Amino acid sequence: MTTLEAILGYMQEPPTFTLPTIHLNGTGAQSLKDEYRALRKAVQSAEDALVAATCNGRDFYPQEPGAFESARREREEMQGHLAQVRQYAERWELHAMDHIRGKD
Repeated sequence: MTTLEAILGYMQEPPTFTLPTIHLNGTGAQSLKDEYRALRKAVQSAEDALVAATCNGRDFYPQEPGAFESARREREEMQGHLAQVRQYAERWELHAMDHIRGKD
């Protein structure tokens, strides 16, 4: 799966996550929003760092044929995993924001 496919797939069919019931005896909505916003931003930084990290065909040509293609597929898979974590954090953050706004 390419990064674009991961993004387009997410836009077309958002994943479903089990979200908390926000109530007086549990974690406050503001705390959840702040914590999951921090997580989302950290994951976005990790996504940016992965994109910026070198994955160059010149580093693989001494290996068996197809090594670079394998490395690129693995990199795209890791980008997809990070996108999933970001989506998870976004959903929790939005859930808390909805509660704060009184939509819950």
